[in-house]
Amino acid sequence: MSAPPRDPQRAEEASKTQRKREMLALQALGETLLALADDRLERLPVTAELIDAVRTARAIRAHEGRRRQLQYIGRLMREVDAPALRDALADETREHRVATAVMHAAERWRERVLADDRALGDWLAKYPDTRESLEPLVPRARSELATGRPGRAFRALFRTLRDRLG
Repeated sequence: MSAPPRDPQRAEEASKTQRKREMLALQALGETLLALADDRLERLPVTAELIDAVRTARAIRAHEGRRRQLQYIGRLMREVDAPALRDALADETREHRVATAVMHAAERWRERVLADDRALGDWLAKYPDTRESLEPLVPRARSELATGRPGRAFRALFRTLRDRLG
């Protein structure tokens, strides 16, 4: 017995299992959109209908209702350019990680500057353009810390450091 002849057109079609796998992947990608804030969601290459569906899904608490809404999101995801969306999401998370790293660096610099005058000198040697804004803030922030309640100067010092690092 010989194998039945293969139809070239049918060979190009994906199997039902493969199509289902792709649809589930799109649904999972759509589910990741639920965690994004609205402003980040609107910057992505998605349709307004998909954004509305994501907002609706966030509000649904019933398990079955949420599951069906996620299926709807998966169906809407078929119209979206998935590789472009994945790239945009990767860029968003990269930007978020960079912003977080800048904030942590600013916090470390603030702690060092408030603890040691040499750290302030190191900062000013590295970023001399911040001298006018930092020099009055440091003594005020130190006195706020000494009283046990960080205030305006403490926060302003952080913002100045963060803005310069960012």
